[in-house]
Amino acid sequence: MLSDYLPVALQAIAAIGFAAIALGLSVLLGKKGSHSEIKETPYECGMLPIGEGAPRFSVKFYLVAMLFVIFDIEVVFMYPWAVQFSDLVKQNGMVIWSMAGFVSILTIAYLYALKKGALNWKS
Repeated sequence: MLSDYLPVALQAIAAIGFAAIALGLSVLLGKKGSHSEIKETPYECGMLPIGEGAPRFSVKFYLVAMLFVIFDIEVVFMYPWAVQFSDLVKQNGMVIWSMAGFVSILTIAYLYALKKGALNWKS
């Protein structure tokens, strides 16, 4: 049973050995780079990097973005229902009530977000 894994073990040893030898030779034979303050600065399209790299965004920005994605996905769920509305009503009249329940849950979630101030940018 153990002899079945011998080719796999040999291949793993060969791969690890090749990687180690290649890395070792590159360290021994490769050029040593010169380090200076100018070379270590990040390149910003020809402009000198002054100040912080990226501006910090408020948590409100991410909160509004998440709320947008959540409510946008809900609209994606409504679109196929609206396209097939006439066929669905012919099959079962409960379709209107199921969508009314869905929209009421969305309305409650929206009112909750408003009450918590999730969409208020000034606070």
